[in-house]
Amino acid sequence: MSEKTLILDARQVQEKIKRMAFEIYEHNFKEKNVVIAGIDGQGYILAQLLLKHVQEISPLEGKLVKVSLDKLSPLQSEVTLDCELKDLKKKCIILVDDVLNTGRTFAYGMKPFLNIEVKKIETAVLVNRSHTLFPIYPQYTGYELATTIKDHVEVNLGKETAVYLLD
Repeated sequence: MSEKTLILDARQVQEKIKRMAFEIYEHNFKEKNVVIAGIDGQGYILAQLLLKHVQEISPLEGKLVKVSLDKLSPLQSEVTLDCELKDLKKKCIILVDDVLNTGRTFAYGMKPFLNIEVKKIETAVLVNRSHTLFPIYPQYTGYELATTIKDHVEVNLGKETAVYLLD
């Protein structure tokens, strides 16, 4: 049976998200709008929370986009967005997921954005585990966590918001 260790409680998670929103605004204050694209699941929920905070603290107009892909076999499935690609042309894209482990999900999640002309693509994660196998480095990180590759990080952004380490 795996043991669950609390890493971040609900208050700490909210503080991390708020700080990340300020960083997003600081790096994009010259822009009129920003696209926050969340990878389906906890990444999309995190994207919603980030967008809410960015809009509370800044004049930036934000667009929320859901990125859907099969995380276990991204090559066998199509990566889809819940909007038209033309709506994202020449925009700043921030791709969001809950945990960055190997970088694989982010690498495949970027695919649709590489088919159009965008201003820039940045990445945001709540927890960075730093086990990257792909050249992905998050510009916005809530929490850096040193773990073994066998450990599992669980993020819950629902009613009982928390981040756990399962070993």
